Amino acid sequence: MQYLQKGGFQRNPLMRLSLAFTTVFLIAFVVTNFAIYFSKMGLTSDSIVTYYNGSEQDFRPARTFGSMLEVAHMHLPMMALVVLMLTHLVMFAPFSRSTKVSFISVTFLSALLDEGSGWLVRFVSPGWAWLKAGSFVVLQLALIFLLASLAVFLWRSRRESREEADTAEVGDQGADVPDAASRRERVET
Repeated sequence: MQYLQKGGFQRNPLMRLSLAFTTVFLIAFVVTNFAIYFSKMGLTSDSIVTYYNGSEQDFRPARTFGSMLEVAHMHLPMMALVVLMLTHLVMFAPFSRSTKVSFISVTFLSALLDEGSGWLVRFVSPGWAWLKAGSFVVLQLALIFLLASLAVFLWRSRRESREEADTAEVGDQGADVPDAASRRERVET
């Protein structure tokens, strides 16, 4: 964490490698989010209501309190950790403070609403189905933005690190070679 707090991870190739692999895993996480969501329901209110409240025509039972509780039990801490990590990393990206606050807030709130809106559809009113679809889309867009920002930031820091290394290497080589003025001084003395 010290590298992240002080920005030193930009010059540490192992930290950048670790963050790059983390980014790959989280991209796969977002892809599977879409796959799981659309395998169960769509973005229409009818499909969301059918998923949570069941359908006698399709012989699909309503989601039980216990099954929803088990899903929430796993989703809440996992989403909290994923969103915490991504929003924490984006704090070091070159965005304005208001942009960072907006994306942190939007990401956490959409994750919470995505989890909670299913409960609202099932146990309060099917009229909340729009919130489930909307919060899912906003959450996924926020995650994609955060991952893209992290990937670009890592790419740029990698490139800047290489440029710094090249500059330092040239500087070190130049230190051994005397410049023209010092050579003339030696010849004159």
